[in-house]
Amino acid sequence: MTISTARLPLALYLHIPWCVRKCPYCDFNSHQIDGCPDALGYVRALLDDLAFEAPLIGEREVSTVFIGGGTPSLFPPEVIQTLLLGVAQRINLAADAEITMEANPGTFEAAWYRGYHEAGVNRLSIGVQSFNDDALQALGRIHSSEQAHLAIGQALQSGFDSVNIDLMFGLPGQSLEQARADLAQAIGFSSGHISYYQLTLEPNTLFHRHPPVLPEEDLIAQMHEQGQTQLAAADYRPYEVSAYARADLQCRHNLNYWEFGDYLGIGAGAHGKLSSELGVRRRWRVRHPNAYLSGAGSAQAVSGERWLSEQDLILEFMMNALRLRAGFSLSLFESRTGLPFEKIAALISQAEKRELLLRDGDVFMTTEFGRRYLNELLEIFCL
Repeated sequence: MTISTARLPLALYLHIPWCVRKCPYCDFNSHQIDGCPDALGYVRALLDDLAFEAPLIGEREVSTVFIGGGTPSLFPPEVIQTLLLGVAQRINLAADAEITMEANPGTFEAAWYRGYHEAGVNRLSIGVQSFNDDALQALGRIHSSEQAHLAIGQALQSGFDSVNIDLMFGLPGQSLEQARADLAQAIGFSSGHISYYQLTLEPNTLFHRHPPVLPEEDLIAQMHEQGQTQLAAADYRPYEVSAYARADLQCRHNLNYWEFGDYLGIGAGAHGKLSSELGVRRRWRVRHPNAYLSGAGSAQAVSGERWLSEQDLILEFMMNALRLRAGFSLSLFESRTGLPFEKIAALISQAEKRELLLRDGDVFMTTEFGRRYLNELLEIFCL
C-alpha cells in the first residue's frame, strides 16, 4: 500500500522558543530570555524557513496553525500579524483555518489579547496550571491566581472562537479539595475547552534532578477520577487522554496529531512529519535559537531527518491514536501508515485478549483498563 496525500490533513506548527523564566517541570525547547528578543527578526526567520519548506507540500491546503512555545505572548500583536500575513502568502491556508496561539497569564496585557484576535488568531490556549498561589509558586510560574483570572476573562471578551485553559493536578503538596477547587474555577469560565493533565517529572528538567514531594499515587488517581466527574457534569467531554471539550470545540490541530496527520514544523527545535508515495518522513530543526536564526531559510536550519520504518509507523500511529477516546478505524490506520491491517492483526488480538483494547465493528478503542495502563498497551506494539 502507498499513502495518498490528496485527503490527508496538513497542519503547521510555529515555535517561539523564549520564556521569561524556564519552569522547573518543562521539557520543551524553551530558553529564558535575557532582555527582549528580536521578535520581528525571529518572525522573518520563521517566514524564510517556511518558504524553504513550502515546496515539500506544493498546493496542499493547511487546515490548522499552532503558534507554540516557549511563550508566544511575549511577541506583540503587530508582530504576530506580520507572521500570519506572511504565512498566508507562502502556503495554501484554508479559509476556515483554526489558528491557535499559546499565551501565559504572566505576560498578560488586555489590549494585546484583542490585538491577537484582530491579527487573525481565532483560538487561544492559556497556560494557567493552577489557581492556587502556593501551587503556582511551587511550579515556578511567574503569574498569580488573580492574573490568571484577568487573562481568561479578557480572552473570552476578545472574540476568540475557543479558549483553552491548561490545568494540572498531582501538584506538590496538593490535596483532593485543592484539585477540586482548581478545576471548579476553570469550569466556571465556560471557556469551552480544558486540558487537564497530571504533573509528571520529565527527564532533563529541574524537577527530575531535584524531585518535589508529590501526592501519593492513590490520591492522584482520586484527583483524576474526581476531575472526570466534575468535567462530565459541566458537559466537557473527553476526546483524548487529557483533553476535554464542549460540543464542536475540540482542538482540530491536536486532533490532527493524534490521528497521525501531516504537519510542518517551523522554528527552533520544531519537528515535522510529511507523507508521500515514498513513505513518511520526519524532519526537525536545530534547537538553539541563535543557530536557528543563522540558518533559517536554508538547509542549515535542518538538524536531521529520517524515513519511518514499518515498525516506526505502527508504534507511532498507536502512540497517538490510542490516546483518542473514540479510538481509530481500520481505514484510518491503513490510510495514514500505508500498511495493510494484517500487519497489526495479531497484535490487536493480543491486546483484546488482555482486555486493554476492544473492537466495535472496524473501530478499535482502549478500554478503561487500557487507558489506565496505556504504556503496557503500547508495549505490545513495540516490535
